[in-house]
Amino acid sequence: MNAMTHSSPTVDIRSDRTAAKAAPVPDDMAMLRAAAELTRDINTANKAIYWTDFLGSALLGYAALFAAIMANSTGMMLAAAVVSVAALYRAGSFIHELTHIRQRELPGFRFAFNAIMGIPMLVPSFMYEGVHQLHHARTRYGTVEDPEYLPLALMKPWTVPLFVVLAAFGPIALFVRFALLTPLSFLIPPLRTFVVERYSGLVINPEFRRRAPEGEAKKQWLWQEIAASLWANALLLAVATNVVPLRSFLIFLAIFSATIVFNQIRTLVAHLWENDGEVISTTAQFLDSVNVPPPNMIAGLWAPVGLRYHATHHLLPSLPYHSLGEAHRRLVAELAPDSLYNRASYSGLPGLVARLMKSTFTVGTMRG
Repeated sequence: MNAMTHSSPTVDIRSDRTAAKAAPVPDDMAMLRAAAELTRDINTANKAIYWTDFLGSALLGYAALFAAIMANSTGMMLAAAVVSVAALYRAGSFIHELTHIRQRELPGFRFAFNAIMGIPMLVPSFMYEGVHQLHHARTRYGTVEDPEYLPLALMKPWTVPLFVVLAAFGPIALFVRFALLTPLSFLIPPLRTFVVERYSGLVINPEFRRRAPEGEAKKQWLWQEIAASLWANALLLAVATNVVPLRSFLIFLAIFSATIVFNQIRTLVAHLWENDGEVISTTAQFLDSVNVPPPNMIAGLWAPVGLRYHATHHLLPSLPYHSLGEAHRRLVAELAPDSLYNRASYSGLPGLVARLMKSTFTVGTMRG
């Protein structure tokens, strides 16, 4: 669930670069072949794992949200809110899986996601389906046509905290998108074009413009967007008429905001963000991505549903999330210790953030 386009800084954010560009990284064919061959038997989504994980996470998240709203003390409210954020964040992360799994393997899962998470949390799957796939396109990754890429490591230092802070306003942006802009856009054609291009994707690249959907995608988009608009307006009306107490709504907004910030922090370290718009090889894309494998035990909380193996995911984008850990273990065991594969593994979140900030200050010094 990345931040929407308009929440990204758009002016004067890239530091001037004076250093020579790095030499192109050719594809490591041995690594690519091993990745494909070693994972053929674990390439099918396990229905029981998907449904149990998603439904269990959503149930826990909403139960904890209710507990936070009903809590009689600040301590109990905060404890329940923490559980709700973690569980709803995990359940919401399944939107990423929807873009990669074959629908015939999990019939009904898209509808269930939208009914349980996408519509209530104002992140219907059309906001990601048809967008995220472009991030994996061989010739789009890291370019201006990649909706999910900004060369943060090459930008000014203040862009990193701004990248996270802006995410806190995500719920407000989503309510504006669905409660206000959606109905108006159906009445005003020029506004509709603007909304489709600029406010219909969970992206971080402010230069990205989305194309209008066609065929089945258009049908999915339409019902999801109308449902999200009806829900957003109904909820705001319920708050305005005190059917839903303002305090309860504000607690919901705080938990909602925290889940988006949590995801934005995870996004901050999903890549090294060192590509400056060039078309690069699959191996270079892999090396610009991040794995945080065991023995780090908390990575599964801040990078759930397989996202801790983000680099491996870029090698094998169709591999189900529950198979990524096994794929990583097999590749580490098969490939030599000096293989490029091992260069994409990092110890944890703090070190990755420190690396990113160091890079921004280094580039800033070079500019000066």
